[in-house]
Amino acid sequence: MKPFKIPESVLVVIYTPALDVLLIERADAENFWQSVTGSKDRLDEPLLETAVREVFEETGIRVANGTAVPAAALTDWQHEIQYNIYPRWAHRYAPGVTRNTEHWFGLCVPQNTAVTLSPREHVAYAWLPWEAAAARCFSPSNGDAIRQLPLRVR
Repeated sequence: MKPFKIPESVLVVIYTPALDVLLIERADAENFWQSVTGSKDRLDEPLLETAVREVFEETGIRVANGTAVPAAALTDWQHEIQYNIYPRWAHRYAPGVTRNTEHWFGLCVPQNTAVTLSPREHVAYAWLPWEAAAARCFSPSNGDAIRQLPLRVR
């Protein structure tokens, strides 16, 4: 049996210097466009490590010094929210767990950064101007995170 998900996660807004934002469409929910998200793999996993791992798993973008996307390109926005777990995904969590704590990060990548989706998780991606990306997000809080982008990078 697969272990239950830890109800603490990251959301990573991936963007270019022109403020185009990467959105990915979930494989298990048609028209559910979102930024990179994912839960900690273990309770003591640092959030920065979770963010780097999830970005690579979901987009193939490697965040590391010596690559096109250095570690300094990933910033912790020092912002967290709590939200109710969507009922369709509640079975992934321990019985009685109904809320998740999400920590927001930003990742600036070069224009034309290649994306390689994890096919079991996502079926499509799009680079959109930040306003259009915020409007396309299924999750209101994901849209809120993207709407903060211009304030966080200027």
